[in-house]
Amino acid sequence: MLSIYKKEIRTFFSSLTGYVVIGVFLTILGLFMWVFPDTSLLEYDYATMDQLFSIAPLIFLFLIPAITMKSFAEEKQRGTLEFLYTKPLEGWEIIWGKFLANFTLVAIALLPTLLYYYSVYQLGSPQGNLDTGAIIGSYIGLFFLAAAFVAMGMFASAISDNQIVAFILGTLICFIVHWAFLYLANLEFWGPKLSNFIQSLGLNYHYASISKGALDTRDLVYFISVVLFFVWLTQWRVEKSRA
Repeated sequence: MLSIYKKEIRTFFSSLTGYVVIGVFLTILGLFMWVFPDTSLLEYDYATMDQLFSIAPLIFLFLIPAITMKSFAEEKQRGTLEFLYTKPLEGWEIIWGKFLANFTLVAIALLPTLLYYYSVYQLGSPQGNLDTGAIIGSYIGLFFLAAAFVAMGMFASAISDNQIVAFILGTLICFIVHWAFLYLANLEFWGPKLSNFIQSLGLNYHYASISKGALDTRDLVYFISVVLFFVWLTQWRVEKSRA
């Protein structure tokens, strides 16, 4: 598994693609947080990082499928997937090695955003007037959300031989699981209890819950279950395509 992990990381950073993807993510996030007047925190009367945690999932919707689209689509396109299975590796080691590598890349993209926290901390009046606990909870939620999106993106890559198709499918799956349940629950003919239940099926509901700063085991179990489910689907699809 470690050899696959290292290979994926090395491949990503051996070309400009990795740097461009991370650069685009940070640029877009920076524009929303500091430049665009409707979302710039410089226009607020209090120190907050809500912009980052509300905008990041939308950027993830395109960023993560762009990272994961090569995971299996490229391997199948080049005919190197079978070669991987000739190595002394179990199928699950290949899947999890790729998953951890893709997740690491997203984590690397997120690390520079800690500079935003430092900046907002310094800009607070008085200095440090910031809800650090809620911010830590939001970062934890963002990492769990990233893990779920990575698992979905890899599944999309596993069911397609074309990277562009894998990107589109990954974006669609992430959108449906994250936002579709929220829109569905807002339809008027649901009762309050049923509406809340439908919302709870989506990622957005649990991400918003963790972002409040309170770590509920139900939210953690939900995210872990989603990741394991899509990783299992990925392994099932890859094994089926080899049969």
